[in-house]
Amino acid sequence: MKFAKIAQKLALWAGSPRTFLGAIILIFLWGLSGPIFHFNDTWQLIINTSTTIITFLMVFLIQNTQNRDTDILHLKVDELLRVTKEAQNAMLGLEALDLKELEALRKRYRQLGEGETISLDGTVVEENNKQDLNKC
Repeated sequence: MKFAKIAQKLALWAGSPRTFLGAIILIFLWGLSGPIFHFNDTWQLIINTSTTIITFLMVFLIQNTQNRDTDILHLKVDELLRVTKEAQNAMLGLEALDLKELEALRKRYRQLGEGETISLDGTVVEENNKQDLNKC
């Protein structure tokens, strides 16, 4: 739980305009220091190592926040499906399906939508018979 809180705060900080401006200033100062160090290998190694380490750590930070955001989105959609009377309740358990089953379901949804035409005001002009996807 501590990691999640720290990761969330770091992600907010890392994505802020101030942090971006700070990074640009650091790169600018590093570039200006080149003539002082005669653009030697150590001078180049400093920026290469720093950016590699920061990028490596940011991957984990981004993945953590992405997983959290995805979980939140899934929970919100699950709640919407749960309270909508016409929703297909079979959609609540999609996480348990394998890739082939998901592809088959996606194909069925494409077929459902192919025969429907929606007017500009949002009403369905032509509708195919609805399939009950709770029987998947």
